[in-house]
Amino acid sequence: MPDTPMPEPPALEPADPGYAERVRAAFARQRFMAMVSAAMVRVEPGEVAIDLPFDLELTQQHGFVHGGVIAAGLDTACGFAASTLMPADAGVLTVEMKTNFLAPATGERLRFTARVRRAGRTVTFVEADAIAVADGRSRTVATMQATMMTVRGRDDVRH
Repeated sequence: MPDTPMPEPPALEPADPGYAERVRAAFARQRFMAMVSAAMVRVEPGEVAIDLPFDLELTQQHGFVHGGVIAAGLDTACGFAASTLMPADAGVLTVEMKTNFLAPATGERLRFTARVRRAGRTVTFVEADAIAVADGRSRTVATMQATMMTVRGRDDVRH
């Protein structure tokens, strides 16, 4: 049987034309990301990137960035990637996430990149990578798969 090429994924279309501004404003209100000095560096339909500078205060006993910080960065990136495709009046909550740690996280900064793989009306599946950058080189130190839920009609969960 001959190899069949994978079909191209459909283009991801935001439900809200002002998605980028809405996502950046919501990220700016997230206190934990501010506390760890993270910055959103890219917002595209179905995709975001967040940078986190290395800080000794965020390390565990061996000097590596703590896994909880990495998981939080990946989860945040997944949520905002999903949010780029949601209506303006919706919020996003994590339903499930799985993190794989691949290497110790050291370097000058971490970049968390997340990409929507499938966006549904209520549930969105997202994949993310945590990439350590040091001396001009980068390596993936963790990955995440997450399921995000679109939440509507709740004032306490909206962007």
